[in-house]
Amino acid sequence: MKPAQVRLPEMRAEVISALRALSDPDYQQRVWIDRIYPKPNFYDDFTLNVNTLYDDTTVLADPEAALGYTLATEDEVRAMTALADALDSALDTVGRAASDAEFMASESWPGVVASARDALAALTE
Repeated sequence: MKPAQVRLPEMRAEVISALRALSDPDYQQRVWIDRIYPKPNFYDDFTLNVNTLYDDTTVLADPEAALGYTLATEDEVRAMTALADALDSALDTVGRAASDAEFMASESWPGVVASARDALAALTE
C-alpha cells in the first residue's frame, strides 16, 4: 500500500508533523524550551505532540490498528511501535508531569529522538 492510499491522509500529515518535532532536538530547544516560535500565533510543545500521536490520531496507542488509515506499511507500524515503546519508557521514567526540559535532559530522550527519526524516515521515504 502506498502512503497516498491511506484513508486519512490529513491525519497522516499530523503524524508526520509530530514526528518531525520529536526527531529534531534543535527545534525542541528553540520552540519547546526557548519559546522562539516561527510565526505569530504559533504554539508547540512536547505534550501537544504526544497528544497528537496518542490521543488525536491514536497511532501510538495502537499502531497496528492505524494500518490503512494513517500508516501505510508494516514497516511504518514497526517504527511507530518502537517509538511508542521509547516514549512510554521516557514517560514512565521521567514522570508524566515533567516539563519539556526535564524530558529532554533525561537519559531516555536520545532513544525517543532516534525512534522518532526512524519513524519519520519510514513514513516519508
